[in-house]
Amino acid sequence: MLVDRVVVPFEGSGAGAGPLTWGQQQVWEAMLDIGSSLPMGGVVPVTDGRTAEDFAAELRFHMCRYPSMRTLLRFAADGTVEQEIFGSGDAVLEVHEAGGGTDPATVAEELAAQWRERKFDYDTEWPLRMGVVRRGGTVTHVVALMCHIAADLGGIEVMMRDLAAAEPGPHTAPSPLDLARAQREPAARRHTAAAVRYWESHLRAVPVSMLGEPADHGDPTFCRIHWDSPATHLATARACARLGADPAWVLLAAIATGLARTGVTHGPFVALGIISNRFRPALRDAVTPLTQDGLCVLDVTGATPDEAIARARTASMSASKYAYYDPAARAELFTRLAADRGAPPDLRVLYNDRRTSPPPAPSAEDPHAALARTTAREEPAAFLGPKLMFHIADAPGTVSVTMEVDTRYLPLPLARRLLADVEAFTLSAM
Repeated sequence: MLVDRVVVPFEGSGAGAGPLTWGQQQVWEAMLDIGSSLPMGGVVPVTDGRTAEDFAAELRFHMCRYPSMRTLLRFAADGTVEQEIFGSGDAVLEVHEAGGGTDPATVAEELAAQWRERKFDYDTEWPLRMGVVRRGGTVTHVVALMCHIAADLGGIEVMMRDLAAAEPGPHTAPSPLDLARAQREPAARRHTAAAVRYWESHLRAVPVSMLGEPADHGDPTFCRIHWDSPATHLATARACARLGADPAWVLLAAIATGLARTGVTHGPFVALGIISNRFRPALRDAVTPLTQDGLCVLDVTGATPDEAIARARTASMSASKYAYYDPAARAELFTRLAADRGAPPDLRVLYNDRRTSPPPAPSAEDPHAALARTTAREEPAAFLGPKLMFHIADAPGTVSVTMEVDTRYLPLPLARRLLADVEAFTLSAM
């Protein structure tokens, strides 16, 4: 039950108004397509005695330090979306009480679920919602959700690092307005032009769609497969040590090879990679969305495992290099390609490798013996939009892949075989 709303005044630097950044534009389009604020965050238990006043101070820290937390969207009559950063204002920390025999964890999870379901009021509501749950006056949980237009996961990591270090004063990394201004400078326009040339050269050389025509195979139309392979983890570590490779290249080569072996593809592996531009030094600490689509094109035809991994290295690095561009320029390119080829590029295969852990050291354990520990769990999924999605998560001691499949394009038996082929590829690359 909501019992209090603690008003948290704040002030900070960087006030002003201007256009959205490139990363914000991509996030905004995704939010519109999905009909969600794509909130990030959740529930964290509190066991160290912190009070509601402590969390009010934490909220004030974030609001004062990061201009993106003090940002509202502005909507023009012609559909243009801009942003305004405020120099001061009031945020609110909600205080909820778990009364009687109510489990405070349940209260916290229910609050988080309500906040996830309710879209932010983008022109009137600050993009950070924060509240605490108490029982008998003692805080047991904190709930925090952030609208994706304000930050990405990398930005949240920056915020948590700064909070732990009690970094004083304003944030010195570029604000969203700083970045939007820089993206209109000649250097940024040159980068966009180079990215468009890269995308165009590849998209003109591959089929309009990598996957064939849809057919009903009697499977659930949309399926999600959660797959964990300790064997792939162990074999990848050995391959990386032998070749001086990154685990991301090995897994990309394995998936491209496995998909080619299903026989449902036309031409090379073509996917949109979810690329964080934080590898660019000037953007490393920015608290704003920096993720953009990268185009990954990987031809593994006739390649040995070593050759496929080398090609994956080039494809991965190129996708990252050319994933920083003005979205309007890419949209213009797609319009030209549709006019020239009769259809826009069908880029509904997504590849999202979210691992950030350092490469694992080779182990004495035999990867072949670990095959018995592979697990796969399938469940029906809601409409996906993409035809095929790969999400690779950080997980200790295993390679953890969630594959979302439109079975009209990739029947479930072939999807299962693809994952088995991924294991076989990494074992052959040791």
